[in-house]
Amino acid sequence: MKKLILLAATVFSVCFSSSKVKGQDIISKKGYTLTFESNNSSFDPALKEVLIKTFFKVYPKLAKEYNKNTSKEVKFLIDTAYKGVAATGGGKVVFSSNYMEKHPQDIDVVTHEVMHIVQNYGRSGGPGWLTEGIADYARFKFGVNNEGAKWALPAYKAGQSYTNSYRITAAFFNWLETNQHKGIVKKLDSQLRQHTYSAESWKNLTGKTLDELWASYAKG
Repeated sequence: MKKLILLAATVFSVCFSSSKVKGQDIISKKGYTLTFESNNSSFDPALKEVLIKTFFKVYPKLAKEYNKNTSKEVKFLIDTAYKGVAATGGGKVVFSSNYMEKHPQDIDVVTHEVMHIVQNYGRSGGPGWLTEGIADYARFKFGVNNEGAKWALPAYKAGQSYTNSYRITAAFFNWLETNQHKGIVKKLDSQLRQHTYSAESWKNLTGKTLDELWASYAKG
């Protein structure tokens, strides 16, 4: 836990305002407000602090990069009943108390989940694999402790598909970004939010179809 405390000091050194309302911590900084709530009375306060500080480290960067009109108010709930890892909807991120306490270094769950708030594609915003791939690419690019969590993008393996989502899709995006298509993730994200994305987007943006791009990626 000492590493977490040190990390907290490095990611959040600027002054902020904080208050408590009916069991909630309300923290504001640089125009953004985070409401933090937990139904686990024994949740590690050092881990709580790191999650809060990670939010204020990454969320403004994600907003600047992808969507300056993203919500200025976000809610975190540490939930003992939630059985997954984390889920986001309506500007609120629910974290599994059990998962976070077992994986205290995996704080960039925050980065992935708040990227979903920044994405804000609404209904029919595009395929799920694309949404999750972009969120994991954002974690790869802006995460603050991926190495500590032993989280990394995988190398290509035969049988993978861009539709596998998450890290596999994010690795494909990283390849695109570093192979003559810099900025494509930002462009796709914008199209998804504006509901202008289609299968033709890839051809229009790169001159190649999605399957052609993936075939090139698979060849290395």
